[in-house]
Amino acid sequence: MTQFILIRHGETVWNTERRMQGQQDSPLTPRGLWQAEQLGLRLQQESIHALYASDLPRAYRTAQAIADVTGHAIVMDERLRERHFGVFEGMTYADMVTTHPQIYQQFKARDPNYAVPGGESPAAFDQRIRATLEEIGARHPEQTVAIVTHGLVLDIAYRVAQGLDLVAERPVPLVNASLNWFDWDGERWHAGRWGDADHLGPDGVTIHQPGSFMREA
Repeated sequence: MTQFILIRHGETVWNTERRMQGQQDSPLTPRGLWQAEQLGLRLQQESIHALYASDLPRAYRTAQAIADVTGHAIVMDERLRERHFGVFEGMTYADMVTTHPQIYQQFKARDPNYAVPGGESPAAFDQRIRATLEEIGARHPEQTVAIVTHGLVLDIAYRVAQGLDLVAERPVPLVNASLNWFDWDGERWHAGRWGDADHLGPDGVTIHQPGSFMREA
């Protein structure tokens, strides 16, 4: 059994502007930097054997704040990046509708095999994340691994553990700088506590409410 603590990066400027981030980047806000610092203090209390991170700056910066407190080396893995959203990256949803109306309609239809031009389909993203997490799990049997990554990576893990397909609405929110617990026994995923943000207090949480796999990144 491998225990995973999947962590969404701290709040970014584009999170606050509701822009599609994907594999482009946006800096952490002052709140996001504070959230990352609180993560380090929280994880200092946990028994963590390894710390992994997406190589995108918003995730790596969050992981660095953790490592500064816990002393772990960060293992960067580009396969832990957010889903690639092609021509939509950097845009608000109003921008998408105005600039690429036909592409947006196809995107909105939630076909798991449809990729926005220049981007990645939900099905391909799902395969990438499953394979990466299970490879990491096989590398750390009977250990606890913290992974700083992105909202839709958490979404995939949740769907796999709960048996939720790619186009169904996810009934739980994505919480920046939260801890999301999963176990992997070599064959199956099991979900534990979701959206654990006790370390942020009631006024320090950034929540994106439930929505489709297609709409949140």
